[in-house]
Order: sequence, then structure tokens, then C-alpha cells
Amino acid sequence: MTRLAAILSLLSLLGMTAVASAQGAGEKHHSDCARDVARYCRSKMNDGDMVVLACLKEHRAKLSKRCARTLTEHGE
Repeated sequence: MTRLAAILSLLSLLGMTAVASAQGAGEKHHSDCARDVARYCRSKMNDGDMVVLACLKEHRAKLSKRCARTLTEHGE
């Protein structure tokens, strides 16, 4: 679970510059993609954050609307 939190924290920090806003938004973005990572990218979780991000991009058509929107908002 710690690995999942680290991966989702990376996703939440993409494109953000202020630490304070990243912390508040990080919790929101974590929940936006948590189920999608668990559903589509669980086998990639130990391969590194960028591999998980690539996995989410590969499954973009199947992602929840919230997760897809989060990726789009952060330029992914």
C-alpha cells in the first residue's frame, strides 16, 4: 500500500510547484486514480512510478473519468 501511495503522490505532483498546494491536492488526486492503479496497473507497481504512469496512459480509455481528467490536467 505504501508503494501505491508513493506512485499516486508522484501523479499528484506532476505540474504543481507549490508544496502546500501539492499536499492538499495530493490527497484528492490520490483518490482520483487509486482504484484505477489497483485495477489496471497492480502488476507494474514495483517497476517504478514512471512505469505505472505509462500503464495508466495505456489504459486511458478504461480509466475512471476522474483519473483521466487528473492525468489530462497534469499534461499526461
